Amino acid sequence: MTTETKPLSGRIALVAGATRGAGRAIAVQLGAAGATVYVTGRTTRERTSEVGRASETIEETAELVTAAGGEGIAVVADHLRVEQVRAVVARIDAEQGRLDILVNDIWGGEHLLVPAFGKKIWETDLDSGLRMLELGVKTHAITSAVALPLLVRHPGGLVVEVTDGTAEYNTRFRENFFYDLTKNAPIRMAFALAHDLKDVDGTAVAVTPGWLRSEQMLDHFGVSEANWRDATEKLPDFAVAESPVYVGRAVAALAADPERARWNGRSLSSGQLAKEYGFTDADGSQPDAWGFIIAKETDENVSVDDYR
Repeated sequence: MTTETKPLSGRIALVAGATRGAGRAIAVQLGAAGATVYVTGRTTRERTSEVGRASETIEETAELVTAAGGEGIAVVADHLRVEQVRAVVARIDAEQGRLDILVNDIWGGEHLLVPAFGKKIWETDLDSGLRMLELGVKTHAITSAVALPLLVRHPGGLVVEVTDGTAEYNTRFRENFFYDLTKNAPIRMAFALAHDLKDVDGTAVAVTPGWLRSEQMLDHFGVSEANWRDATEKLPDFAVAESPVYVGRAVAALAADPERARWNGRSLSSGQLAKEYGFTDADGSQPDAWGFIIAKETDENVSVDDYR
């Protein structure tokens, strides 16, 4: 393989929260580009996290990374436990001596959002709301604080904060007080990290997938990746959905771009980056879910075909 086909050969990545969905796909696509990828999560073949999805494990993610052409290394970690995050970073330092890419994709709070959806703050179970903030905000802050000393040891490091929604779209209210805070926080984190990293030649960005056909979303609609379009019978707008591969390719393209500093501090989407870098989703399309969602607010007759 050449550097053109393996642009991330020799690069070391940590994808925090890589058991399933966007995190798994990002890890796999970084591996396909040649990176060594440490993948963390709480669900293993012996133990299932509070998410309750035993079918997706961190070991399987690592195997998929290796099968794609990289080297996948699974490390079990709860990113709310500082000592466990320190152990992950210490292992990367001992085995590799560097960290080039940090992807903060930790979440696992969908089961908390469903009962809170559409409820006001005083109607939301407080423990569940605070748990959202722990899973989607505190974990990211802990991981960055612990991992960045290793990442900044060499110039050119990249931090990706994965969230739900662009800065433009998230000026709108996001379903629930606690979820709104949880998914806006990574956007601001990327902005703040960009400030800290600028003087050490590092880059931080927030990246969001569009309407993600994660394993959990497919199950919700009772479809698989093979027949996902059947879900459009229930919800026509689902036609603009994208597979996790799309955001995976978005992050891999960013990591391989020697001029990525131009994005420093920005909020980016998979659809936006597809237009910039020319990659497609697994089916060859280039969906722009956020463009479609925003356009539909003012034009109910907007066509999905114009955003796919």
